[in-house]
Amino acid sequence: MARKKKPLPLLENIEITDVAAEGKALAKVDGLAVFVPYVVPGDIVDLQVRRKKHSFAEAEAMKIHKYSEIRQEPFCKHYGICGGCKWQVLPYAEQLRYKQKQVMDNLERIGKVELPECSPILGSRQDREYRNKLEFGFSNKKWLTLDQIKSEEQFDNRNALGFHIPGAFDKILDIDECFLMTDINNRIRNGLRAYAIENDLEFYDLRDNCGLLRNIMIRTSNSPVEEGSDATELMLLVQFCIKSDDDREKALGVMNYLKTTFPEITSLLYVNNTKCNDTIGDLDVITYAGTDFIYERMENLRFKVGPKSFYQTNTEQAYELYKVARNFAGLTGDELVYDLYTGTGTIANFVANEARKVIGIEYVPEAIEDAKVNAELNGLSEKTLFYAGDMKDILTDDFIARHGRPDVIITDPPRAGMHTDVVNVILNAAPKRIVYVSCNPATQARDLQLLDAKYKVLAIQPVDMFPQTHHVENVVLLELK
Repeated sequence: MARKKKPLPLLENIEITDVAAEGKALAKVDGLAVFVPYVVPGDIVDLQVRRKKHSFAEAEAMKIHKYSEIRQEPFCKHYGICGGCKWQVLPYAEQLRYKQKQVMDNLERIGKVELPECSPILGSRQDREYRNKLEFGFSNKKWLTLDQIKSEEQFDNRNALGFHIPGAFDKILDIDECFLMTDINNRIRNGLRAYAIENDLEFYDLRDNCGLLRNIMIRTSNSPVEEGSDATELMLLVQFCIKSDDDREKALGVMNYLKTTFPEITSLLYVNNTKCNDTIGDLDVITYAGTDFIYERMENLRFKVGPKSFYQTNTEQAYELYKVARNFAGLTGDELVYDLYTGTGTIANFVANEARKVIGIEYVPEAIEDAKVNAELNGLSEKTLFYAGDMKDILTDDFIARHGRPDVIITDPPRAGMHTDVVNVILNAAPKRIVYVSCNPATQARDLQLLDAKYKVLAIQPVDMFPQTHHVENVVLLELK
């Protein structure tokens, strides 16, 4: 006979004292750390514990007895349901303060290396409508909110176009308005949803892998359609699941609707995906109207961005981030620079004019092809060299012996940080300076501890790329001891 689980407690009148990882807040109850989403420091709440371990617990706020003095009203009607923009109840100045604190807490607690004073975080000029890329999914299983369920209203039409619900992979929250991008995202999404419902088109069923309409991706650009124009380039990619001639005819009807209704779209594309996942890296993208790419601009450089390209989603702050990296690199024109995890070569091309040579390495072959195109586009092919492959397999002592010992290494790894083999090769190469760009200060701190054998940290500069969220980028300059 199974042992009956002990009911988890309700904790009453608990003060939230701090922010924590993953956008949650923190309370301490009898020495136990309790992590809670959608509350802010200073709130006094009743907490229902949902999960309890020896040293921590996770809880849900059931009732707020007193609101924090720093709390503000959320500006989005979908707050607390879609899973995004969890910090919009915090004034932006407070978001920045906690992000900088988060960076230093990680570097001190995990890194345990000697640190200089942290420079003030670089906030984003725009704390809304800052993204240049958004994706929305179609589903025939719309997520119903608690208010909708309690209303006892019958929802015969469960079609939705919006964001995936965290923890419910096949459910989509129908989004009316999103403030992460300019209003064009709302007009396209809401217009397409209305057209699809009016024409009785099938929304995707993830479990059964059927339904014509699957996904859309919107990309905006800072590049004008033509010189002197206020209008900028815009890409829309529609992902269909076409399994018959009738589906194909309906899909072309959708594309014609988009072309005639939204003249702002300069790159109108679609792809047929009948797989069980939304990835399109191995699929052919078809250009229905306009070009198959858009441009992003940064100083005197242009970057060609296709539907499969990676580009930082906050263009304006990416420029600030890259300026920090270039400044930390301290280039004079004579240096050999290695740009690790180069992606589409944005940083490599951005610093190339101030270096003797830049060698970029990236795991994704398609990204390296984009990097080469961007180098050629900006007349930098002679100053750059790009390699595709797993970093720990490409960046070896033999590679450095062939291409030369770098004077500067710029590294911008994924959230998991750098593999220990990569760290060891860097230590053996012993460049004068390392510029470490990170989207995860925790793994950055771990890597700094490994690099401490030969390097000291000279400068720390956090950059906020994602307002209204807990995410933060951080740039660290290291110098050979």
